[in-house]
Amino acid sequence: MNNTKLIKNFFALLVVLIIQTSATGQTQAPSENGLLTPSLSKMMSETPVESVWEFGLKLSAPANAQGITATVPIPMTWPEQEIEILSEEKSQGVGAIRFKNPTKQTQQFSFSVNRMTAGRPETAVIRFKIKKSFITSPENTSEFTRGGKLPSAVKQFLKPSPYIESNSKEIRKIASELEDESLNAWSQVEKNYVWVRENIEYKFDKQIHSCLRALDVKHGDCEELSSLFIAICRAQGIPARAVWIPGHTYPEFYLTDANKDGTWFPCQAAGTYAFGEMPEPRPILQKGDRFRVAGQRQEVRYLRPTLVAKQAPQGVAIEWISRQINLESSK
Repeated sequence: MNNTKLIKNFFALLVVLIIQTSATGQTQAPSENGLLTPSLSKMMSETPVESVWEFGLKLSAPANAQGITATVPIPMTWPEQEIEILSEEKSQGVGAIRFKNPTKQTQQFSFSVNRMTAGRPETAVIRFKIKKSFITSPENTSEFTRGGKLPSAVKQFLKPSPYIESNSKEIRKIASELEDESLNAWSQVEKNYVWVRENIEYKFDKQIHSCLRALDVKHGDCEELSSLFIAICRAQGIPARAVWIPGHTYPEFYLTDANKDGTWFPCQAAGTYAFGEMPEPRPILQKGDRFRVAGQRQEVRYLRPTLVAKQAPQGVAIEWISRQINLESSK
């Protein structure tokens, strides 16, 4: 997955502003479906990996434009991720930067440009310090169970999502064939994971495709492999969701420990075998794969950069800025 795919069809309507946060310091704490459980705390590395990233937009227009409003997805706090805003940089025509949380799994910033002059780009960029803890698999996996009473925030990850048709007959058939009553919950999910990796060949594609297509053509990239794994888990009554980081997607699955605490466990559907663990330093942009956008009927997989212009005769070009920079240069 790359920026070309991520910004395709970005002219969605502006997401409704729900919550604003301070423009400096750390963003809000993780939501109820992302809490640091005792199981997860034992799995996290003691020394986080630090990196500095910039996220923003560069806008340009061949003719004068007016009334531009844009949004940009940015990292937020999760149990394995701490973030600190180091600085904001914006060009002269950009108004105030505002932060918002359109859902409990996402954070964005928005800005406006009242008047845009042809040939003069407008830019808004935020620099973040990211502290990311690697996750290692738990020592005792036999204690984890599936099912039971789930929090409402977790139940949503049993339903179909864009490109994740977990209620289709094809997915239900595979999920049923993979079910093994002799396995504990952890081993069952790992069986699903191994099946996807062994039966779907990795092949990069700029476009996001349905997991059903991947099942049919027997290949896909990180998007399709993650979607198929998620779909199979959901069809078996195991909550699962997608995690979006710059240039990549991986899945998480939800199980309950002996103390009835539910935990989200990551795995690497595409790439090096990593089940129940995640040695990934890149920042998490969002968790989840089914979002509502104001004024749009269909749910979307990601809350991507958006732009709305009241008057732009020849359109406005957008360049999504998502890059890691040298840590020393940020000091």
